[in-house]
Formats: sequence, C-alpha cells, structure tokens
Amino acid sequence: MENGTPNPAPAADTKPGTATAAAGDGKEQPPPQKTEAQLKKEAKKQAKLDKFKQKQDKKAKQESKPKAEKKEKKVTKEKPVIRYEKDTSPGEKKDVVGDLPDAYSPPYVEAAWYPWWQKMGFFKPEYANKDSNKTSSSSPFTMCLPPPNVTGNLHLGHTLTVAIQDSLIRWHRMRGVPTLWVPGCDHAGIATQVVVEKSLWHNKQLRRQDLGRDKFVEEVWKWKHEKGDEIYNQLKRIGASLDWDRANFTMDEKFSQAVREAFIRLHDEGVIYRSNRLVNWSCSLNSAISDIEVEQEQISGRTKRHVPGYEEPVEFGTLVYFSYPVDTGDEITVATTRIETMLGDTAIAVNPNDSRYKKFIGRYAIHPLNKSRLPIVADLRVDKDFGTGAVKITPAHDYNDYEMGRSHILDSVSVIDEAGLMTGESSVQFQGMKRFHARKAILKVLKDKGLYKETKENPMILPICSRSGDIVEPLLKPQWYVRCESLAKQAMRAVETGDLKIKPEMWVKTWNYWLGDIKDWCISRQLWWGHRIPAYKVTVKGDSLPKGDTSADVEMENRLWISAHTEMDARKKASDRLGISQNMIELKQDDDVLDTWFSSALFPFAAHGWPEQTTDLAQYYPCSLMETGRDILFFWVARMVLMGLKLTNKLPFNEVYLHSMVHDAHGRKMSKSLGNVIDPVDVINGISLQGLHKILEEGNLDGKEIERAKAGQKADYPTGIPECGTDALRFALCAYTSQGRDINLDVLRVDGYRRFCNKMWNATKFALMALGDDFKPVPKLELSLSESLIDRWILSKLSAAVKTCEQGWPLYDFPGITTAIYAFWLYELCDVYLEYLKPVLQSDNTAAIATSRQVLYTCLGVGLRLISPFMPFISEELYQRLPRRTGDAPPSICVTPYPETSDHPWFDERLEKDVELAQNVISKARSMRADYNLTKQRADMYLKCSDKDLASTLQNYVAFIQTLSSSGSIHILTNDGQPPIGCAMATVSDKCEVHLQLTGLVDTSKEIEKLEKRISSLTSQQTRLQETMDKPDYESKVPENVKKTNSEKMLQTQNELEKITDAIKMFKIVAEAADN
Repeated sequence: MENGTPNPAPAADTKPGTATAAAGDGKEQPPPQKTEAQLKKEAKKQAKLDKFKQKQDKKAKQESKPKAEKKEKKVTKEKPVIRYEKDTSPGEKKDVVGDLPDAYSPPYVEAAWYPWWQKMGFFKPEYANKDSNKTSSSSPFTMCLPPPNVTGNLHLGHTLTVAIQDSLIRWHRMRGVPTLWVPGCDHAGIATQVVVEKSLWHNKQLRRQDLGRDKFVEEVWKWKHEKGDEIYNQLKRIGASLDWDRANFTMDEKFSQAVREAFIRLHDEGVIYRSNRLVNWSCSLNSAISDIEVEQEQISGRTKRHVPGYEEPVEFGTLVYFSYPVDTGDEITVATTRIETMLGDTAIAVNPNDSRYKKFIGRYAIHPLNKSRLPIVADLRVDKDFGTGAVKITPAHDYNDYEMGRSHILDSVSVIDEAGLMTGESSVQFQGMKRFHARKAILKVLKDKGLYKETKENPMILPICSRSGDIVEPLLKPQWYVRCESLAKQAMRAVETGDLKIKPEMWVKTWNYWLGDIKDWCISRQLWWGHRIPAYKVTVKGDSLPKGDTSADVEMENRLWISAHTEMDARKKASDRLGISQNMIELKQDDDVLDTWFSSALFPFAAHGWPEQTTDLAQYYPCSLMETGRDILFFWVARMVLMGLKLTNKLPFNEVYLHSMVHDAHGRKMSKSLGNVIDPVDVINGISLQGLHKILEEGNLDGKEIERAKAGQKADYPTGIPECGTDALRFALCAYTSQGRDINLDVLRVDGYRRFCNKMWNATKFALMALGDDFKPVPKLELSLSESLIDRWILSKLSAAVKTCEQGWPLYDFPGITTAIYAFWLYELCDVYLEYLKPVLQSDNTAAIATSRQVLYTCLGVGLRLISPFMPFISEELYQRLPRRTGDAPPSICVTPYPETSDHPWFDERLEKDVELAQNVISKARSMRADYNLTKQRADMYLKCSDKDLASTLQNYVAFIQTLSSSGSIHILTNDGQPPIGCAMATVSDKCEVHLQLTGLVDTSKEIEKLEKRISSLTSQQTRLQETMDKPDYESKVPENVKKTNSEKMLQTQNELEKITDAIKMFKIVAEAADN
C-alpha cells in the first residue's frame, strides 16, 4: 500500500509461471480473453477503489484546512412576558378596550381585577341586597377560612382548601345568595415562637431568655407586622373572594376578649379545671405540646437518630433486660426500652394469671440504686408475652404506667426535668445528666452490680415533636384541662340525628371513634407567645388562708385559682369567693398560655364578635359549611363543635366537608426537609431551580436538611417550575379532588391546565373576530328552525355540561364538574364546533352566519360562567370582552347568574348519538390520514353502509364530516355499491366502513420502502426480545415487573408489524390501480 491506497490485485487469470515465460520469449503476448462475469467483477472492484480514494482525498483536504471554531449552540430565546401596562389605579376597573393579546399570559390576565372586585364590594354579603328592588330571599351562605398560621407562607395544602372554598363561595354568590367568607390568621403559639427564636439567634445571637418575656413578645409582634401580611397577599393572589373588612387575627384584642370570656365561663362552671397529670413535653421547646404536634415514627429495631442537644446520635429500638432483687432473696427480671426511667420506678407489675410470678405478688423488690422498696402488684393489663412478662412501673414518665399507678395508689417520682436533665429526686448520682447520657451511665452501673442480663432489638414507635424534632418526654405537670366527655356525647348525638352532616360519610365512623374515647383536653402551654391564661393564683397576706394539700385536693386547688379579664376583676372575685378583704389578697397570674387550638375552636362565633350579640353574629352564625382537610377533623372541627354547643348552644356549622390531603407526585407528605413544600405563588409565577434552592437557604433548616431538600428539588424540578398562573393551579387542585382519596399532585401537570387556558383564550379571540364589532346578542336564545344540526348539537352539549355542574355542586363532585367543563371547552367547542364554523362563516349564507353567531355567543357566555368559580381571572378577562344581552347586566362575571338547567333546555340525546356516529367516521378518517401521511391532500371518502337508516343519518352530516376530516368529496354507498380500487379501509362499526381513495395521492414506492425498513427494525427488536425471554432462567430470575414489560413490548411489536404488513398490502393495491 502506498499513500494509503491499496495496491491493485493481479489479473484474475495471470499466473507467475505464465508471465515469466512470455517475457522470456522477448515478444509481447496478447492478454487472455476475459469473460463477461470477470469484467463486471473487475469494474465493481474498481468503482469501490475509486470511491475509497475520493473519500481519502476529501479527508486529507479537510485536515489541511485550519480548524474552524465550534459553533455555539443556539440559545432558545425566552418569549417576552406579556403584561398589562395600562395606567389603572388600584380599585379602578381594568381597561379591556382593544384586541386581546396574541397568547394567554397569566400576568396580563390577573392584573387589576382583584382590587376592583374588592372595591366594588362583590365579596360582601350585603352586595346581594344592594338593589332594594331585588332583595335576595335566600338564607346567607357563610364559611370561615381555616385560619392559616401566621408563620411563613401558604403551601399547596392550604391552596387546595382555598381553591375548594372559593369555588363554593363564588358558585353560591353567582346564584344570587348573600355570601360571607370570613378570613383570619392564627397566631400559632409554638410555631411562631420557634420561628422568632430561630430568627433572633440567627440575626442577633440572642435567646428569648436574654430579652425577657415582654421584650420577646414585642419582637414577635414586630415579626408579625413584617411577615403577617404575606399570607393575606398570597390569598389575594390565589383569588380568594374573602370579606377582608371582617378579617380576624386570633391575637387581636377583640378576639382575645372572646378567648378570655370563654375560659372564664368554662372555669366558673367547672368545665375547665386544673390537675397534675402527664403531658407531652418537648424539652427543646420547654413546653407541653398537643397530640397533633406529636409524630409517631415507627422503627423496626435498632436505630440511631439525631436528637436536638446531642452531638452523637442516640440509639433507639432496643429492649434492655435487667433484674431487681426481691426481698425473698430471689430476682425478678424486667425489660424496658427506656432504662433511664428506672430511677423513677415505684412498683413492678405482673399478670395474676402468669404462673411464673404468682409467688412474687405481694412481695417487694429492692431498687438497686436507691434501696427503695417497690411493691410487686398484680394487674390484668400486663402482657404476659411481652419481654419477661414482668414490667417496671414509672408513673411519672409513661402514660400506661400513670394509669396503673393511679389504680394501685403508687407514688409518682419525676426523675427527668423540663430541660431533659436527670433530677436528684431518686438518685443524686445522675443529677444534672442529660437523659440519654444517663441511659448509658445507668446501664454501666447495672452491669457492675451484675443485674444487667441482655439487650434485644425491639420494634417500637418513637414520639417525635413535629416542631423541634425532639423525642417527646411524658412529664407530670400541673396543667389546665377541659372536661370533654359530656360535650363529646352532644357532638356525637348531633351527627346521629342528622343535625350535623359529615361528608364523605366514611369519616362519621372516625368521628364517633375519637369522640367516644375522648380524654380531657390539656389546654396549657409553657410559652410566652399566645393568650396568657386569665387565671390568678390567690395567696393571702399574713398566711391567714386555711391550707390544704392543694396538689391532691382538687376542690381546694380550684378555689385558689380565680379566672377574670383583669387583675382588678380577679381580686374582687377572690374576695367574694373566700370572704376576705381585697387588700389582704395577693394575686399571681399563671405564666402559661392557652393551646392555640383552644382559641381556634372559638373562631366561627368569635369572628362575628361573640360574646357581644352583634348583628353579624345574629345573621351569619352558625356557618353553613365547614370545609377543611381531614387531618384536623378531631383537633379543630370536633373542638369547634364542642365549644359552639357549650358556649352558644348552637352547632357552629350544619355541614362538614373534608377534602383529601395533598402529597407530592411520589405520594409523600409535604415536608420542608424533603424540599417538596411548594409556595403556590411559585407555581403561579414560575421559578427556577436556583430560585427554589435560594428559598431553602433563606429558611430555618440546618445544613444537612438543606442539602437533602435541594437534592429532592433537583430530582422533581430539574428545570424549575414553569409559570402556570392562578387559574390553572386552582382548576388543577379542584380537578384532582376526589372524595376519600389523597391527592398525589404533580406540580408540572398544572402546566397542562395552563395550556387549556391558552385554548380558551384562542377560542374566544377567534369567536370575537367571528362575531364582529356590530354583533348584538338576542336577549334570550330560543331555538328556531334556522339552526343547523351542529348548532343544535353544541347547544345540547352545553345543556349537558350545565346539568352536570348543577347536580355536582351540592354533592361536592369537583372531578365531575371540572371534567364536564373541560370537555365542553376543549373537545366539543374548540375541537368540533369552532372547526365546523370556519367554512360557515366564510360562506355567503347570511342566515346561517347570523344563527351560528348567536349560538357561538351563547356557548362562550355560558362556558365562561360555568368555569368562573374555578378560574375567576381568565373568565372575567374574557367575559368583559363580550357584549351584553341587556343593558342592566351585572358589572362582573362573579356576580352574574350561574347557568341553570331550566334556562338551557336544549339537551337532545338522539341528536348527540347521531353526531357521535359522524365523529367516529371523522376519527377513523383522521387516523387513516395520519397512517398514510396525508398532510395536505384531500382524499375522496366513500362511506359504505349496510343499513339505509344509517346511510340516511350520515347523509345529514356530509358537510360536517368533510370539514373535520379534511376530505374531498364524500360518497355514501349502500347495498351493492362498491368503492373504487385503490382505497384504504377502516371499520366504524359492523354496519359502516370508511374508504379513502389514495390513488394519485401517495408515493407508494417510497411509503413501501419506509415501511419495509420499519419491519426490519421491529423484527430485529422482536428477535432480541424473544431470545431474552427464551433463556432457561428467565422465568425464575427475572422480576415480575420486567417480565410484564417485556410481554407488553412483544405484543406491541407484533401488533405494529401486523398493521405495517396490512399497510404495505394496501399500498401495493393502490400502486396497481395507478398502473392500470
């Protein structure tokens, strides 16, 4: 080979011996005669060599040129955001003069409407009666917004509540009913205190104790004034049509007055009392917490977990076995998951039916660390099969032990304090030690004494404080309680009699279960932020008050606590109760605050001015409906019922609707640490991945939590969240809502509803051009003989949508309502009717044009009103562009009557079936056009019908079919009529076939070539897949899901091969027809 070119091969018949002989003769020999086959072979070889040389020359030439710089990838320019830029003062009506922008833009659409709605008073119940000639006779429809916490921002769970409630309130308002939706914001005692404490430490390295109570509360109020409006602004962005003049913050003075009054009344009646009991205690927060703030974490065995205040992770999920010496000289072995609490053991319990321990009952065990005598008691509650069957009893640090301790009149020894440190009450050896450090120290002592036996893995539930991540410690504390048993019976009876309805009804069972097993409600919290308990402890100067054992004597304890609005009132009340001069009395107000749920339970009536008998209270209490998430059925809904019945002698609402919970697309709960808590405003406006990360960095998560959350965000939103707009978000949430099932919301799916908004936008833009500037809608559309079949069909579909909505609203069938509206707009109005109208509007038939314009206007107006409760902004924007039927029409779509079936009596079932048949023909024709790549060509269609009635029906829709299937001429064949050769065929039904004439419209050879290549590719895939499935260990080793996927692939491949084979046959027939 020289210069990269192969040396030519010798001639086929040239042999070395022959060549040498010829040369030796000295004469030139004639070349041997070559056959035709040899010549062809040589020519083919030479052609290959020439082609190879050309490639090499081209390559060398290119390499000799200087290398050009790599072209930069084209950067896709972002489309400019269309914004509303006309000068409109807040509260003025938006200027809608001029053409609609070319495309739907949420920032443009959502601008200016909300302030105008608010200024016009549309959100007030008084608006329904503003016209004295049209005073509504309907009872008002009232709701309270579950007051979101003042901390931070709303998330998608809150947004679901708002979307559902606002759609309901808007629907009732459009029906002419006086509506009131009361907004509010909860002070969120623990949550707010935690946030402000973290902020203080982050910004000033100060703890609340450094400031003192009063200064710290000032800081909280300052934070509230800076951050508190964010929630209200978010609610307005979501379009919530709340009556803002009636907004309540649960720490405002008016509301605080109601809270104090409720406590005082209930305390005076003995419903509220003080008692020394076990509570859920957060050592990090230094406060009792409610049950809802305790997360039950299931662990399967030995597990290490980070606990606030500990540098090293703490081990849980083990059962430690150790022995107590018995006064008989024997030992009794117990097992515990919390060895540190053994310092507070005051007894050992065994089951009286356990033969192993009968001899110990009535004897005493000797505590190895403090030498106290622990009675060994018999109790049927002891599980013989758990651990050793003998259990240590620690009444001061375990709920079950506390109840058992009361049964056996045992002492309660608190060995862990509020800070999570060991006390010296039982043993000074461990005093001041952290509780989980003491665990190791006590274990070592037991080992040294020879009393430790073994440690085993043990599945268990860890109680975690949701606010701090700390392990909840049961502590014995004097607290305030509400007696709930009799109140709960009233609440259960209200549901039983039907006075209170709970929907979905599946939650009635849960309601009865919770209330039937209710315990008295602990309402004290050891916080500085919140409603300070209006109770004063009485002492007397000179110690002249008769003393009693107040820790045990409940009656005396309660006599020494006076509840009142002010200290002056308390002093007078104490003087009257105790018969002592006021100047002898000293008072100290309880430092604790009330559980946030206590004030929230008063919201339905306190928001209207209770205890004052205000006009609002008389007119709008009780509420018509309480709509909220199922997760707070007991913690809030039930407690509102208890308080309402007790304090107002009325149910606070007549009906409860519980919506499902919002999880992320993977079914996980929304959690800041997972990075899946999404601000609804970020879905509305859109946000980059970097923007999502920045929000995490500015929050209160620690470094490890931030990194984990960032990873979650990157996995779910690699390019961020696209701008979806308010209307799309609201509609998506309501469409997802299905009674009884949780919502796994894919935020990116909301973008699909934004595209739907764009469809509505373009449809209205087209319709406005079709109507023209001089269009005048008739006062009321009445059917005449001028409508075409498709005009009547779209009106029938509109009537069906109206009926579905009318039936769905009272049943809270949000999926049914949204599906009906979506289908009407997208599949019936846009995809069918508007396409049908295009040739009609371009025709010379003025009567048909005039009729179709009236029908089109009706569809737009009714369609916008149907969707308005879900999509208030785009519906208002588009509705304002439409002319009005009458001069006295309402100024806004949100106060325009909602469509009712009685006003739209156009449903025609027979007509809809006929059009459905025509649509099936269109669908088959479109499918064939796609299969045979007919993009612009109009193929003639032949409809072969075996039934004359069917043929007659289709004859009525020839123009409709022709338009929507982009066909040429349409021929209907019956009986023996046959389509011409060269047609493709598809079956509509057993009585109807669609034939498209392909002759002359397709390049058959090119189509056959493409399809044969596809067959080759599919056959190779099929062979490889079959080889995999035929392997000996396939059935035993391959996972079921993979086998299922492979089987589905094989079936899909086979089906596609069959379709391609049929298509090739058809193209060959067409080719033959063309040749003839």
